[in-house]
Amino acid sequence: MDYEIVIGLEVHCQLLTETKIFCGCSTHFGNPPNQNTCPVCTGMPGALPVLSRKVVDFAIRAGLATACEITPSSVFARKNYFYPDLPKGYQISQFELPICLGGHLDIEVAGESKRIGITRIHMEEDAGKLVHPEHEHGVSYVDYNRACVPLIEIVSEPDMRSAAEAVAYLKAIREIMVYLGVCDGNMEEGSFRCDANISLRRWGAPKLGIRAELKNMNSFRNVQRAIDYEVERQMDILDGGGQVVQETRLWNVDRGISMSMRGKEEAHDYRYFPDPDLLPVVVDAAWIEEVRQSLPELPVAKRQRFLDDYAIPLADAEVLTADRAMADYFEAVVKLSSSPKLAANWIMVELMKFLNDDKIDITQCPVTPQSLAELLSLIEDGTISGKIGKQVFAQMYSAADNNPRKIVEDQGLAQMSDSGELEAMIDEIIAANGDKVTEYQQGKVKLFGFFVGQVMKKSKGQANPQMVNKLFKEKIG
Repeated sequence: MDYEIVIGLEVHCQLLTETKIFCGCSTHFGNPPNQNTCPVCTGMPGALPVLSRKVVDFAIRAGLATACEITPSSVFARKNYFYPDLPKGYQISQFELPICLGGHLDIEVAGESKRIGITRIHMEEDAGKLVHPEHEHGVSYVDYNRACVPLIEIVSEPDMRSAAEAVAYLKAIREIMVYLGVCDGNMEEGSFRCDANISLRRWGAPKLGIRAELKNMNSFRNVQRAIDYEVERQMDILDGGGQVVQETRLWNVDRGISMSMRGKEEAHDYRYFPDPDLLPVVVDAAWIEEVRQSLPELPVAKRQRFLDDYAIPLADAEVLTADRAMADYFEAVVKLSSSPKLAANWIMVELMKFLNDDKIDITQCPVTPQSLAELLSLIEDGTISGKIGKQVFAQMYSAADNNPRKIVEDQGLAQMSDSGELEAMIDEIIAANGDKVTEYQQGKVKLFGFFVGQVMKKSKGQANPQMVNKLFKEKIG
């Protein structure tokens, strides 16, 4: 390739506050149109904004978690543009003096680590939403429920050189914000979204190429597809002797193409100036330290600790720490059981299968960590087999009473470990399959699995497999 790809991301995180950034209206998603509104968030004359302290707390959390410097005094500005879903005719944002500056985030792609710079994090309000009904041609409606919902925008340096790096960075940002509890990370509902600035330049050229901004990417897959498409589009233009136009483009998910939306504005086009209705946000060292002390263990640190403390494989640690609640559930199980690897396997395979089938997360799981730990103890001490354990777990998940020991006792599911009882079964099977015993003793060793399977079938899965193996080898060699 003759060109170097240059990518920077602007990530918007809708904050998990109960009320909007400058008023007391609800931020609840899915309410009827224009229900979550008041004179402040609809821009009525004379209505004055009042900043939510919680929004500032969340912005500081995000900044500290991404190694940013927290500025002692930041200023809100008016970003002027006219659009139907922006009732005031301007957006309250931050420009020259944002709350966070100069951070970074480390990502890993194809086994190689790379540091992505973070230029700034600033607070702002969201705009409303235009609704275009398919059955009403030429008509659009405006829903202001989202207007004034608090956002932080995380602006990266143009340090990414591929769609894979952009997706890795975006996933890492999302993971951190969800761990912090500042954003739910829901891309489909738009509470976590990004714009990508993409340009190409000849290898070794000191100056960046002309960039295009991509919007409307509501999944990691669409981010990957949209960037790959845009790179090819710009490459074709440059190879043909043309010049890329600085513009904003929309990603068309159905057609798999980007489409021109409007010319890309520069900062001076927005006529930024300090908002006269809002004082500077002054953050002292005590406030920063208070927030710092409240930070949870972040994903990368937790992942490494799981590797060190529990000696589980990296792949397991990555799955178990991808969600903070899942990581907490795993640790709660491990504290009550003796095998971290067994706990990891059951959570990642059995438990997650049920959760995925029901489309719920771990916080809604009907099986408590205590109950799962007790089930694993029954398997480890030989009371039940792993196969019976799966049967018991299914009942624990669906039943109101998920006490595994009670289920095992009430249904007589305990593993058969009485050698006399097992020997009688084995003798019957040997007597009924003399020809196969001869074949096995003549070297057809795969038949051993047949014999064990017959015992398990006869005992309805309750025979102790270790004892069955031992007894068979004693009897038929």
